[in-house]
Amino acid sequence: MLGEIHSIHHEFPEHHARIDDLARNDPGFRSQIQEHDKLDKQIRGLELRESPIGDEEMEALKRHRLQLKDQILKRLLNGA
Repeated sequence: MLGEIHSIHHEFPEHHARIDDLARNDPGFRSQIQEHDKLDKQIRGLELRESPIGDEEMEALKRHRLQLKDQILKRLLNGA
């Protein structure tokens, strides 16, 4: 669905406290969250404005967002 919010807090509400704790104490984790959420905002903006971007470019952005999301979830679940 176009324009859906996929921020990390929105995607993983059950991990809200852990996300906040890691973001406060781990600059690398915080950076990943910021990159993911910035990319999500960019994708949403492109979708809502129907900005000129090719399908392949959009899919590449979405794949990158998904890779970041997977890395973040692994970190949340593994505690490492």
